[in-house]
Amino acid sequence: MSTHTWDAVWLNAQLATMTDGDNSDNGGYGEISDGALAVKDGVIAWVGKQSDLPTNDQTLATHDANGAWITPALIDCHTHIVYAGNRSNEFEARLNGATYADIAAQGGGILSTVRATRMASEDELFNLSLPRVRRLMSEGVGVIEIKSGYGLDLDSEAKMLRVARRIGETLPITVKTTFLGAHALPPEFSDNADGYIDHVCDVMLPNLFQAGLVDAVDAFCEHIAFSPIQTERVFARARALGLPVKLHAEQLSDQGGASLVAQYGGLSADHLEYLLSAGIAAMRRANTVATLLPSAFYYLRETKLPPIDALRTAGVPMAVATDCNPGTSPLTSLLMAMNMACTLFKLTPAEALAGTTRHAAQALGLAHSHGQLRVGMRADFALWDITRPADLSYAMGANPCVGLVLGGADVERGV
Repeated sequence: MSTHTWDAVWLNAQLATMTDGDNSDNGGYGEISDGALAVKDGVIAWVGKQSDLPTNDQTLATHDANGAWITPALIDCHTHIVYAGNRSNEFEARLNGATYADIAAQGGGILSTVRATRMASEDELFNLSLPRVRRLMSEGVGVIEIKSGYGLDLDSEAKMLRVARRIGETLPITVKTTFLGAHALPPEFSDNADGYIDHVCDVMLPNLFQAGLVDAVDAFCEHIAFSPIQTERVFARARALGLPVKLHAEQLSDQGGASLVAQYGGLSADHLEYLLSAGIAAMRRANTVATLLPSAFYYLRETKLPPIDALRTAGVPMAVATDCNPGTSPLTSLLMAMNMACTLFKLTPAEALAGTTRHAAQALGLAHSHGQLRVGMRADFALWDITRPADLSYAMGANPCVGLVLGGADVERGV
């Protein structure tokens, strides 16, 4: 009989594996009661009922989960968490009747954050951003996507992306970077959107890619941002460099962005309040994830709901993220985003958890390594003091996370 040496094993646990063969979206969580999980070299080596745990294997460290639920570590697959400045004045203006478009037209919105972010030093930007990431980690988050897009010139975009990389080097969290140069029109290119897209494609993206700072490419395809034709130019350049794409699509109107990103085999289309049937069908064919951002919906007091039932019927995977940003979603709680996805968008708690684990991993191109408790997956998981997995979406403001393991190593609380 062969034996194995495991680095660690967790016993006396309830497991929500979120594996894709367990119908996790439609009422189940891939549950294993009285479960155990073993880790070797930072990877899950065994998972199942504790009574089935091989008795001949040797374990270097044994942990008692004390009946806690274990899920895959959560994944926040859409954030703008690296930024400087404060936009509470815009929050107040919206409550006094101004619209998102009004604020943008007056030089506010994204451009106000651009000014503050350009002025901040790299160290200042790092020190401002790190506590936001720590707050997410305190709620069991083990992977985060960080977008640029508040620099809008080569030096400032590079600064943002270096800060994102530095966060991943400083904390034991996996950081995926996304270049969002086509986020807004900078003042240097006012009234010259095509010229700015030339600059994004010919100067910014190639240089940032060459510097090893870009994992994916995003754009804001909207009537107040960039047209589908301009967006496609960015996608074509990304494809030429071998980079995957994603898109801010159909947030304020249907511009055909979901169909466009699906045409390029995109990882995700995000927001999607104004998504129509053609875009849903294209996303289904391309297996492009629909990333739902309920906090931005809430914060902007939007009334147009994303077509959740149609996405569900079509079998389009749905992720859930914070959209952490200073203007429309200053949220650093993925658990709260899960609650909002359920209460505002009527996802089930199982769909919300799949949306912050398995489907979020897919939205970052990490489906092969993250988001499930499965042999061969990276040993990223969270321990929760809860009665059932639905509690993660149920209690507003609660944080029942009692442990976080990343790459098989315990992460100290408050890291």
